[in-house]
Amino acid sequence: MKVFDRVRNASKLTKVGWLIIYCTDIIVLFALFGFIDLYARWQAGVPWPFVATGAVLVAVFIVLALRPFGIAVRGGGRPTAILVITGAITLLGSAFALVWLLPTWLGLLAAFVRKRTAALVSVASIVAASLWTGWLAGYVVFALIPVLFVLTAISVGGVWANLVLWRLAKEAYDGEEALARLAVSEERLRFARDLNDLLGQSLADVAARTEHAEHTLGRDAQAAAAEMFEVRDLARRSLREVRTVVQNYRATDLDEVLASVRAVLEAADVRCTVRADTGSLPPETRTLLATVVREGATNVLKHSKAERCTITIENGVLEMSNDGVSGPVGEHAPIGLAGLAQRVRAAGGTLQAEPVPGGRYLLRAAVPA
Repeated sequence: MKVFDRVRNASKLTKVGWLIIYCTDIIVLFALFGFIDLYARWQAGVPWPFVATGAVLVAVFIVLALRPFGIAVRGGGRPTAILVITGAITLLGSAFALVWLLPTWLGLLAAFVRKRTAALVSVASIVAASLWTGWLAGYVVFALIPVLFVLTAISVGGVWANLVLWRLAKEAYDGEEALARLAVSEERLRFARDLNDLLGQSLADVAARTEHAEHTLGRDAQAAAAEMFEVRDLARRSLREVRTVVQNYRATDLDEVLASVRAVLEAADVRCTVRADTGSLPPETRTLLATVVREGATNVLKHSKAERCTITIENGVLEMSNDGVSGPVGEHAPIGLAGLAQRVRAAGGTLQAEPVPGGRYLLRAAVPA
């Protein structure tokens, strides 16, 4: 169960990393030819202690060979001990004409050395192993060399290609995060610019009028009082303008929250469908519905095992349903919705959250449109 939860809660980048690692581990299958070779030798009369020892070494090689590429993807240091041990097993096997470990080992090495080095080592190893095997076991050298070259090309090329694919996936993921942060920063700058443009002149007028009233107070108290009344009206007008700007700023939150919630749910492997008509909603309603959507998405992630989620907004009515309900009704009453229901009622609306037939959970909020 913990493994399932770990897979479910993993980010897209982590899942891509797992997929790349497992795909690259396919090169370990080449080492399985070693078992077939040993079995053939046993059938040909080779003593079983030799075959059993070789099988144990091949098994150890396979177990160790499953680790290096995962280390490379996670950005760890070169696993020298693993490369040395697997290299020694490969060399020992090649000494007895068991060359099927060589392509896999060269693939492991390719993840931690320069491409030129990997290519030179691969060519030299294949030629040396083929010549030695041909002399020792009577293989046809010209038939063995192409086979080893093809297997090594697949192994080394696959490792290089998957490393490039991993870097591209990581850069794309980092780029999405950077764009999201940039969008937030730009929105904050826009808001700060609007406030500066709005309050800068207003505060300057307040300061100037207050200073003028101070100078006038000694000569004409009535004129100074009139000036202060003007300052009061200016301050009130500025406050109304600030509130208008803030409301307009918040009014964009609903669309942003819908996009953000959809992205978060999709990242958690919850297929999310959004159908929202938000253009005609007043700012207060948009802000309130954005809060409900955010709370609903949190409940989907924390309190359900949903695979699908549907969000619809029409005429001020929000319906957010998911298919992650199981168990008695009483188990599905997130506490966070209680306070939110009070806010919705204070705005003249209603909020309901309950399981519905068909194994679905429905969050419904109706507010004045």
